[in-house]
Amino acid sequence: MNTQFKKGALELCVLSQLTHGDKYGYELTERILDLMSIASGTLYPILRKLKEEDYVTTYLVESESGPARKYYRLTDKGRQYQAEVRKEWDEFVDAVNQLIKG
Repeated sequence: MNTQFKKGALELCVLSQLTHGDKYGYELTERILDLMSIASGTLYPILRKLKEEDYVTTYLVESESGPARKYYRLTDKGRQYQAEVRKEWDEFVDAVNQLIKG
C-alpha cells in the first residue's frame, strides 16, 4: 500500500480504533498491522501528538507478563475530533472516487 496514502490516514485509524475502547500501543499496532503494513514505531509519534492535543489520555495497567502497559483513552474532545475527521475523510474519499471513475 502506498506510504503517502497511509500517512494521512493513520491518525484517523488510531482515533477510530479508540472509539471502540481503550487500547495500549502494541495492541493498536497489531490491529492496524492486521490490515496494512506499517513500521512498528509508526503509531507512537501519532499517539504522543494526540495526547499533547488532549484528544487522548493515558493510564497504566500492571501486566502479569511484563512491565505495566500504557493504555490510551479518547477524551470527549477526541471523540468530537474523530467524528469531524471521519466526516472530512468520507467527503474526501467520495470526491476521489468520483474523480478516478471519470
